Amino acid sequence: MDEKSIKQEVRDFYAREALKVRDGKPACCGASSDSAANPITANLYDRSDTAELPGDAVAASLGCGNPTALAELKPGETVLDLGSGGGIDVLLSARRVGPGGKAYGLDMTDEMLALARDNQREAGVSNVEFLKGEIENIPLPDNSVDVIISNCVINLSANKDRVFGEAMRVLRPGGRLAVSDIVVRGSMPAEIKRQVELWAGCIAGALEDRDYAGKLRRAGFVDVSIEPTRIFTAADARALVDTLGPDAQESLARIDGKFASAFIRARKPARAS
Repeated sequence: MDEKSIKQEVRDFYAREALKVRDGKPACCGASSDSAANPITANLYDRSDTAELPGDAVAASLGCGNPTALAELKPGETVLDLGSGGGIDVLLSARRVGPGGKAYGLDMTDEMLALARDNQREAGVSNVEFLKGEIENIPLPDNSVDVIISNCVINLSANKDRVFGEAMRVLRPGGRLAVSDIVVRGSMPAEIKRQVELWAGCIAGALEDRDYAGKLRRAGFVDVSIEPTRIFTAADARALVDTLGPDAQESLARIDGKFASAFIRARKPARAS
């Protein structure tokens, strides 16, 4: 698939998930119909974090981690969430940076943006702004944000070098990248990458951990680190693709323990070298 086709598949998937939440159903990652049993999206947030959030913001969560808990956000900072979906991480970030800070959410899907803005109104949060756009072309000025977060979205991009270049551009000198994403611990079978549904299901499209780090460094980031937070088994993977047939099941059995949710940290240098 070319970049345009992948982007359309991802956009269509997330539009369907937003409409599903509107209908009172939780969103889900991949082909599993039981989000409560989903090994990627389950149990990412403490109840204390989500207790005061709108139910639809929580129901629309499609991430693989909790970047707001790990990004060490400070009062007064400006935060940008790449691929903000229903807005859960933006609303949590706004709480952490306080009224003197600001949280932007960037998403390319109209249905998710509408859901996120409804959630913002319900939460009564004023230091939030949701923007329409693509993570490969961030609609913000150079040197305008302190922290970039993202939750299982960068791996969906077919042009990750462009994403990291844009992240470097909009971060202020000394700014931080603190994202949750899926990484591959070793090579991933080509059969899995041919399953279009998994581009939006947080498995295919993921980089090997060393390639992820290498791309960040080539974009100019320093202090790059990748910390696995959940390592998935073959049984976990099979639970996500029960509808894809025996060939997919056999492929996934060969990647036992080879992909994981991870927290990725990096920093823009404080001054040009």
